[in-house]
Amino acid sequence: MPTIEKQTTQAARLNFRLPPEIKERIENAALISGVTVTDFAITALAERSEEVLEKQSHRVLSDRDRDIFLAMLEDDSEPNEELKKAVEEYKRRVISR
Repeated sequence: MPTIEKQTTQAARLNFRLPPEIKERIENAALISGVTVTDFAITALAERSEEVLEKQSHRVLSDRDRDIFLAMLEDDSEPNEELKKAVEEYKRRVISR
């Protein structure tokens, strides 16, 4: 596991409790990796948070949904009344904040 570059000053702090068996597993994994528990935890948390954020930023459509989406993009018909109402409601609730 790659380690993070050590910083000379602490910018922020995270405190949390965890079950003893998880703590022991983390300590063993850090020992095997040849890093401190702190470095191991920071690296693991940073990597996992990047995975979650990366996954959130991408949308994967099924073939069916992709086809529907592309067909809607190509459709040049005017919006119906329900869609116009939905846009106005969106503007009222979200954009006007």
